Amino acid sequence: MSFKQITQIAGSAMSAQTVRLNTIASNLANAQSASGTEAATYHARKPVFAALAAREGLGDQQLAGARVQVLDVVESQEPLRKAYEPENPLANENGEVFYPNVNPVAEMTDMLSASRAFETNVEVLSRVKSMQQSLLRLGEN
Repeated sequence: MSFKQITQIAGSAMSAQTVRLNTIASNLANAQSASGTEAATYHARKPVFAALAAREGLGDQQLAGARVQVLDVVESQEPLRKAYEPENPLANENGEVFYPNVNPVAEMTDMLSASRAFETNVEVLSRVKSMQQSLLRLGEN
């Protein structure tokens, strides 16, 4: 596998983790937003990823690597939280207020995972750069 392929794989993973982190930030920012109807309530969003395998110049059974692609960002189908708050100005005729289906603890856990995955790919790129520089120094000798 070439340095270019490694860089492309790590770069695609970093892009995917950036989408994941942005989605998490959006979910956390809207976690406590209330609404009077289910339709108007914020629904948590989740990115959908796919691995794109590369078989450049290899046999049928060998993979050169797999890049990550963000296919879509979809709304969660989990049920919304409903609370009886008749004093709330957003309450519907039954006194109910709807809150997003965002679980802040799960989102924070997911954020830590995405952050660590991003950092891992930064480290991969750093090591590739270091290896390239070492090879260049060897070539000078």
